[in-house]
Amino acid sequence: MGGLLKSSTIVSFWTMISRVMGLVRDVVLANLLGASFQADVFLVAQKIPNFLRRLFGEGAFATAFVPVFSEYYSNRSQKETVQLLSKVSGTLGGVLAIVTIVGVLGSQGVIAIFGIGFLDEPEKFNLASDLLKITFPYIFFISLVAMYSSVLNTLNKFAVPAFAPILLNLSIIAAAIVYAPTMEEPTVALAWAIFIAGALQLFLHFPFLWKAGYLPKPQWAWKDTAVQRIIKLMIPVIFGASVSQINLLIDTQIASLLVEGSISWLYYSDRLLEFPLGIFGIAIATVLLPTLSKFFSKKDMQHYSGTLDWGLRMVLMIGIPAAIGLFWLAEPIMITVFQHGAFTEYDSFKAGQSLQAYSSGLIAFMMVKVFLTGFYSRQDTKTPVKIAVVAVVTNIVLNLALFKPFGHVGLAAATSVSAFVNAILLYHYLSKDNHLKLSRESKLWIGKLIVASGLLLLGLWYTDFSVEQWQAWSRMEAIGMISFIITATIAAYAVLLVILGLRRKDFRIG
Repeated sequence: MGGLLKSSTIVSFWTMISRVMGLVRDVVLANLLGASFQADVFLVAQKIPNFLRRLFGEGAFATAFVPVFSEYYSNRSQKETVQLLSKVSGTLGGVLAIVTIVGVLGSQGVIAIFGIGFLDEPEKFNLASDLLKITFPYIFFISLVAMYSSVLNTLNKFAVPAFAPILLNLSIIAAAIVYAPTMEEPTVALAWAIFIAGALQLFLHFPFLWKAGYLPKPQWAWKDTAVQRIIKLMIPVIFGASVSQINLLIDTQIASLLVEGSISWLYYSDRLLEFPLGIFGIAIATVLLPTLSKFFSKKDMQHYSGTLDWGLRMVLMIGIPAAIGLFWLAEPIMITVFQHGAFTEYDSFKAGQSLQAYSSGLIAFMMVKVFLTGFYSRQDTKTPVKIAVVAVVTNIVLNLALFKPFGHVGLAAATSVSAFVNAILLYHYLSKDNHLKLSRESKLWIGKLIVASGLLLLGLWYTDFSVEQWQAWSRMEAIGMISFIITATIAAYAVLLVILGLRRKDFRIG
């Protein structure tokens, strides 16, 4: 437990720094672009390579590659493991180069698919196509980053992969402050910032891989047995591992048909949701995948099940109160963080509505991250795909039913409901196969978390301020108040857990 908790803490720390910088980045973007049509267009051009990165890089490829690489690392010589990495990096790099060239040359076709609402507006469509030509190569850089990050994570070197995303935030912040205001079209500077950040993140990994002896010369090996094995694992995971991303992309497609600003409102609310999800949910899952893969390769199912049970406890400990806080303080947070410059009071209200809808599914999003590691660590890619089909169909049906009467809020609500469908089905199959046994201690733990979170909700209700009061405060007054509420809530939650009987031993893997 100590090693896992320490590794999770390292990943969480750097992820937290990255999320803070990401929040600064989004504040700068909101101030520069607000919820204008330029903001909608840039966010679509940014989201497409980002979606592909999560789908192919951090999603499908990483979850297919890590179990195989961990198996080689645990059971074979370093020479054989390095040879595997050489073949995989060369093959992946070659495929990515082709995909990147096709994406750049066919940017108009890609925008026609993902930004269907721009087709009737030539100014939006042409700008989105031009921006995508610049941002699309990000998929090449960042997918290789995902592979090399997986290698370092397997070597128990978590800091560099967790630090790398900070470079993207710094690059966009610098472009938004220094270069964008001097350009006729500010979004072009932001697009080039994404391109540069991708290259910087890739180069950051090289010295650490070289020092560890895991930076071989790439070799094309499409027909290699191990490479083919990873590909076969990867194909179904492309769909199964990235259900939430597919759902968010569908939201973007339909949002492009709604009133101007809808894409931006969904983006800003999703970014705030990503704060707790990235710091804790993704961080725990990042540590769990190589650890579970090692236990499974050694046939140590007792530690395997106990580790998965531990991961669930950790994300629920953070997820339950975080969901309550984001829901209750949605609009005040939007006012405090983003309402400045081009981002208006109306934008805070609309983005706050979608944040409430997204936060309702935060617990499900976190549980999905943990549950998926239980399947991919033992190279079961088929079961998540079957479940993903149900979740995506649920999302599409609800999107079509809700987007007209409820606009962008209906899209966010549909995503949250589909996340719960995904999480419930994943847990069902893990439990059915006896790979996740919820211990008696965990059931008591969850009960205590619910009681403590319920008391927090009462406290928030008692100290609630009106939206008018938040609007009346100066920016510094609002920041001070929201900081005080968050700090006091965390402290009260910790005290409540201690009063309810949670001790250090409860953090151990059972």
